[in-house]
Formats: sequence, C-alpha cells, structure tokens
Amino acid sequence: MISIRAISTLVFSITLAACTAEDKNKTIMETRAEVPAEPAGKVVKTDEEWKKLLTAEQYHILRESGTERANGEVYKEFKHQGEGTYHCAGCKALLFSSKEKFDSGCGWPSFYDPAKAENVILKKDVTMGMARTEVVCAKCGGHLGHVFSGEGYKTPTDQRYCINGGGLIYVPAKEQPAK
Repeated sequence: MISIRAISTLVFSITLAACTAEDKNKTIMETRAEVPAEPAGKVVKTDEEWKKLLTAEQYHILRESGTERANGEVYKEFKHQGEGTYHCAGCKALLFSSKEKFDSGCGWPSFYDPAKAENVILKKDVTMGMARTEVVCAKCGGHLGHVFSGEGYKTPTDQRYCINGGGLIYVPAKEQPAK
C-alpha cells in the first residue's frame, strides 16, 4: 500500500516540475521589439495608477525602493542579452545601453555610465546603516539601484551603476541590413 507521505511527495514533485518548466520559457526582464516612446516631461501617477501599470516586482523595485535577489534569473538573462537599450519600466525613459554594460560579478546588471544622463538622478541614500548613492529615474522618480565609485573596475568612469534589472525594459538592437 502506498503511504500518504509518498503520494504527497509525488504530487509535490510533479507540481514543482510543472512550475519549473513553465518558468524556463518566461522572461524576467520585460523585453520589447520596438523602442518605446520617451516621456516628454515628468511622469506623475497615483499609487493606484502605478499598481495597475506595473507588475508586482516592478512596483516593488521602482515605487518601494526594493531590490531583486542577487544572481537571480534577471541577472542571468541580462548577462546573455546582446546589443540594445534599457528603459525605465515605469515611464519608458532611456536609461542605459549595452555600450556601457559590463560584468562586474556583483550579481546585478552593471553599467559604467547612463546612456542618457539627463534621465538619471543621483541621490544620497543613508538607509541600511551605510551611505550610498541611489540611482533614480529623472522622469518618474522610480528607484533603479545604486552607483559605486572607486572600486577599481577597468571602465572609462571607474563607476558601477548596480541596477535592478526587474525595473528595466530591454530593447534589442535591430540588425543592420548588409551593404
């Protein structure tokens, strides 16, 4: 006779396998084929409007200054993305590009400079018992991550913009026709 424990283990295993198989086909960082229209000015929405517009993860990152898990699926996806641009998931403003992307090994998407500096604001952040510099979208005020300087990376700026990939939209570069 099969025990209840054995049946429970079997059901749990099948459920877990089904969820894992489904997750492998799902992209974590939002990806779009076309470059989104940039906002002309500041984007102001109520909390309820943001909740309707964003996924739960995007809302947590952008509106609650949340942080995604280090070395998670977003980071793995980011490491395999080719040329393209990265836009704010909240307002679609251009923030970073693959030209400034580098692998810092920190577990989060890293850039050494913004693609469009006027769309990024740096703010002093003294949360979590340390002084850091927060990176915020200039158009909608969404939290993106933090920037660190003087860590010795061999980049043109010696800066590491440590960004939450879940708060970004990736747009792959279009292939140029052969001449």
